[in-house]
Amino acid sequence: MSMREDSTGRSDAGSSDAGSSDTGSSDTGSSDTGSSDTGGFDTSRLAADGFDTSGLEQAPEVATPVVAVVGRPNVGKSTLVNRILGSRQAVVEDVPGVTRDRVAYDATWRGRAFTVMDTGGWEPSPGSEQGQASRALAEQVTAQARLAVDTADAVLFVVDAVVGVTDADEAVAAVLRRSGKPVILAANKVDDTPGESAATALWSLGLGEPLPVSALHGRGSGDLLDVILNALPETPREQFGAEGGPRRIALVGKPNVGKSSLLNKLAGQQRVLVDDVPGTTRDPVDELIELGGTTWRFVDTAGIRRRARENQGADFYAAQRTAGALQRAEVAVVLVDASEPLTEQDLRIVSMVIDAGRALVIAYNKWDLVDEDRRLQLDREIDRQLHTARWAPRVNISAATGRHVDRLVPAIELALAGWETRISTGRLNAWLTELLAATPPPARGGRQPKILFATQAGTRPPHFVLFTSGFLEAGYRRFIERRLREEFGFEGSPVHVSMRLREKRRGGARGGTGQPGRAARREAPPERARRG
Repeated sequence: MSMREDSTGRSDAGSSDAGSSDTGSSDTGSSDTGSSDTGGFDTSRLAADGFDTSGLEQAPEVATPVVAVVGRPNVGKSTLVNRILGSRQAVVEDVPGVTRDRVAYDATWRGRAFTVMDTGGWEPSPGSEQGQASRALAEQVTAQARLAVDTADAVLFVVDAVVGVTDADEAVAAVLRRSGKPVILAANKVDDTPGESAATALWSLGLGEPLPVSALHGRGSGDLLDVILNALPETPREQFGAEGGPRRIALVGKPNVGKSSLLNKLAGQQRVLVDDVPGTTRDPVDELIELGGTTWRFVDTAGIRRRARENQGADFYAAQRTAGALQRAEVAVVLVDASEPLTEQDLRIVSMVIDAGRALVIAYNKWDLVDEDRRLQLDREIDRQLHTARWAPRVNISAATGRHVDRLVPAIELALAGWETRISTGRLNAWLTELLAATPPPARGGRQPKILFATQAGTRPPHFVLFTSGFLEAGYRRFIERRLREEFGFEGSPVHVSMRLREKRRGGARGGTGQPGRAARREAPPERARRG
């Protein structure tokens, strides 16, 4: 399908909606007039007067359907997912075994919304685990792909048309035929018209007509999306400008600290792969989990390695996705291995969360492996090395046994409350006046700066601006931040304190005519730039 056809489809849908909207507003107006005493929308009155009231009642909410993308390793599944999404969200590399977990993405086509479930390479025959560190890991990847088929409304089966049908493809096709789900067969890597003849060989899989596509170049992707929409049940319309939704919690930390194990424990199922090999998780995996009567969106991320130059290939792009997931999150739960000494890597990850301005909870995992001596040593390490984040709630948990996992939600709620706290300007300045009277700012260059006024410029995280007559040393600004926390809380949230210096009056003419002088000075820099 061409882009012109797609645009026309969207335009037709939009004009149809507009027409129905006009009709609805006209009917609503007559309804309000007819039932002015009640002030409500009375469809029964309209029906009694002979009007057609079908469609005026609020339509029931339609669940978003899911299409699972499956196939053997290195056939271009993640590349095709990125083509469907219109952006590079899935990690892609020209080696097998890059994708491992079930990763869900929100997609739209022709004004309709659906969910695309990317999966790892399906390896039905034992011993063919190419690209994976072990056979056990390959079996977990295949199990996740099977689970994606069971939970999906339709299946997109991707086959490499250049290689042709393999034994693994036939084994996967046999499973899909028995699943009873609608299956769309995509013959990938058909980059030109002469290559379409290779796609006809895929009829032997018994899954219907193969659709030639090129995930890399986008050839045939529009026609493929049309077939996917026809195979899916009723899809909801695309929502524009929608806000709200579950709070986003990012699980971050260095590799192999138990992030995926914690997500599985919270979800109550094997949602993501867990293996002793560091770096098992590559794509951020979202999961809606209900805890404490509230639905949260937890995001499992790839482990952040010690140095950026250590990330190569898929690990490099996984680190980029982790940074993006942190920016989209509201709270970051930093997992630390409590059984090992704190490392520079742990401190750097905590600093990364603070610099990103996200609420922070530090979870010390593997607490079941900590003895009494290690607990005393850990307390000393925290006091000595984590002094910049003493305000962060601390939770001692064990993702393997589930110990104290229930304490995670109260800590997250506490951090969110501090992250969104706002102090009124009057209360803030009354507190500041008392603070300055007791501890004025130190003199600088023989002159003592004055803090004239303070206000909270924003929240999420809290940001305070001090209007001063001179520069405030960094140590005094940290002192103000510390006293702000003592007075107002802000537990679990970074606090930013900045200053704005008052402009000095100089260069004006005598006798109170200094204003023209300031205006002339503001215009001077552009004049000098023109002369240069």
